[in-house]
Amino acid sequence: MRYHIENKVYHVEILPPKQDSENLERDLDVFAEKYTRVMDSGYCACITDNAMGHLSFQGTEMIEELGLPVLPEQVMIHLNTFHTREDLDNILSYCVEKGIKYLLVVSGDGSERLPRLKPSDIGVQGTESITSVELLQYITREYPGKFVLGVAFNPYEPEDHEFAKLKRKLWAGASFIITQPIIEKNAVVDKLIAEYPDVPVIVEAWMSKKLHLLSDAVGYTIPENTEYDPIATLKLLHQAYPKNGFYLSLLGFKTQYDLIRDLWV
Repeated sequence: MRYHIENKVYHVEILPPKQDSENLERDLDVFAEKYTRVMDSGYCACITDNAMGHLSFQGTEMIEELGLPVLPEQVMIHLNTFHTREDLDNILSYCVEKGIKYLLVVSGDGSERLPRLKPSDIGVQGTESITSVELLQYITREYPGKFVLGVAFNPYEPEDHEFAKLKRKLWAGASFIITQPIIEKNAVVDKLIAEYPDVPVIVEAWMSKKLHLLSDAVGYTIPENTEYDPIATLKLLHQAYPKNGFYLSLLGFKTQYDLIRDLWV
């Protein structure tokens, strides 16, 4: 299966509630509202997996608990290595049952509260830790033909190292790529698109004005006094990458959602 980005220009990130939420009922309602809004817009809802190492409910748990509809072309589940084997298989089996086929497979952000897959859990030898590569191999081996697998690409890492990692990920079964957030035309992303013209590349756009969070995400410091307009930046990225889809992280549903539609129609 290939990943089709037609009619899904926007891949909208949605964070499930944290498990220690002070007002879980409200947070569940907010999640359901965001998810439903994305579905109604024809975009793809991308549900994170313990983002930034915070213990949160799983995307599959949210869909099941809230009785949310699954439109197979509009749902993407993030999946990282911080799970037990049992939980991993429960997530994957639920996705198969509900027709969820798009997964973004990443190594993930850990914490002392999260278990992590061990090589012996998924039948891997010759390594001390599990990365997205081994997780991709496990999914393609144990669930053949069931999923369309995506991976992350970080243009801020040393270039040769990141391209070598990407080559291993594609060999392991990945068929689409989502970049780390960029806030302007990026030479490394340009090279990525040129070197892999047949692999869909989804460009991540940072939709928050909180640049310190972006600094944490990409690993380099952006001065806090930097002026940043997320909507204007997204418009510029559309012009720079007219053939690519866009992943919107930390999108403001109250202030930005109605504005993004007019950027690409």
